[in-house]
Amino acid sequence: MDSRSKRLVDIRPDILKAHFNNQMGFDERFQNQTLRPVIKLQNLLLVEAFKNYVNKHKGVFYGLPLEKKMEYIERAIQKDIKFRNSLKGMIIGQFTVEEYRDYITNSSALNKRMMNIVVERLKDQIQLFEQEEALLQD
Repeated sequence: MDSRSKRLVDIRPDILKAHFNNQMGFDERFQNQTLRPVIKLQNLLLVEAFKNYVNKHKGVFYGLPLEKKMEYIERAIQKDIKFRNSLKGMIIGQFTVEEYRDYITNSSALNKRMMNIVVERLKDQIQLFEQEEALLQD
């Protein structure tokens, strides 16, 4: 492992819930071994990117009820290809070369897993966006 790869892997947080077994497929193993730790590492950046996205779209998000905010998060990531690609870049940029080589063998399925994890993380942290809304109203 080269020094860049070692440093990237060393700074990743541990995912205590991640489990591995011999029956696990490639995609699930990659998700638990690479995607989850990288997304957790990049969490604050992903949150700020979403805040910026909301603000660039006139802050409509902040006036929505909770259920619609959840839908907005999903729609933004699933439908806005430019935004989606930006998020993917933030994550893929933290891969080692070896992980990137693995990723490109099945990038379509892994992208879907990646974006599903990001959507769920943003939804789980919806209170951070409500705090932002309160600051904007003051």
